[in-house]
Amino acid sequence: MIKSMTGFGRGEYAGETLKFIVEIKSVNHRYLDANVRIPKEYAFMDTSIRSELKKYLQRGKVDVFVTYQIIGDVNYDLQFNEHLAREYVDAYERMAQRFNLTNDLTAAKLGAQPEIFRLKEDSMNEEEVWSILKQALDTALEMLVETRTAEGANLKQDMIAKLDTLKAGVEQIELRYPEILAAYENRLKEKIADILGDNQIDESRLAAEVVLFADKLATDEETVRLKSHIDAMKKELEKGSDIGRKLDFIAQEMNREANTILSKANDLETSNIAIDLKTGIEKIREQVQNIE
Repeated sequence: MIKSMTGFGRGEYAGETLKFIVEIKSVNHRYLDANVRIPKEYAFMDTSIRSELKKYLQRGKVDVFVTYQIIGDVNYDLQFNEHLAREYVDAYERMAQRFNLTNDLTAAKLGAQPEIFRLKEDSMNEEEVWSILKQALDTALEMLVETRTAEGANLKQDMIAKLDTLKAGVEQIELRYPEILAAYENRLKEKIADILGDNQIDESRLAAEVVLFADKLATDEETVRLKSHIDAMKKELEKGSDIGRKLDFIAQEMNREANTILSKANDLETSNIAIDLKTGIEKIREQVQNIE
């Protein structure tokens, strides 16, 4: 089945002392572009998260939001950054000397500075933490794939209806072509008759003029190719996954043929149909941009 690149997923999983909540949003993008937002104390899992995403997704701009809750008794190790503390002490001394101030720095004031203390959990190792996060992540990814698949089914149904409309328009152009030639021939006969009066019309010359006109307006090759592209796109839609790039190429070719038909049109009705074709193809191209 085809998948949209637009979707949302949420998952959560709790161990004995730690619970992770993962939310994922995705929109269309040419490649897989992941933005992972995770608390810095668990930043070491960023690479593992990205690897897991690749198992479920091929394309799309993906935002991953990870939060956590402490739900049980956890052992903490309160540490202070000795190197940074020394920098603060030296900075206070330099500032006191520079401005002739009293340096009344205390341990309490020093400890209140940013990043001096770090609260570190020592109850679980990295593998245990990842095992909890992975289950929350997989749940979110499975939900994301479900929503993308449901949206993909809606896209497929709508695109097939649009393709059927396009094909009907192409067939109208094919039916209109002989009518245009017949009308041109009649007009040409009338003009020649007005000029020659009762003199006989040279039928061979008339036929040659009609042939030249027919060659100039002929769109049979374009209509055949356009119908072939329409059938190819429908076949790809039925085939299923990972077809976004191929559909985009087919849509470009469809647009090329429609442009040629419009440029050759010497008839208001044909021009209007060709414009409708271009409009319909553009709508399909917009939808194709959101298919994985």
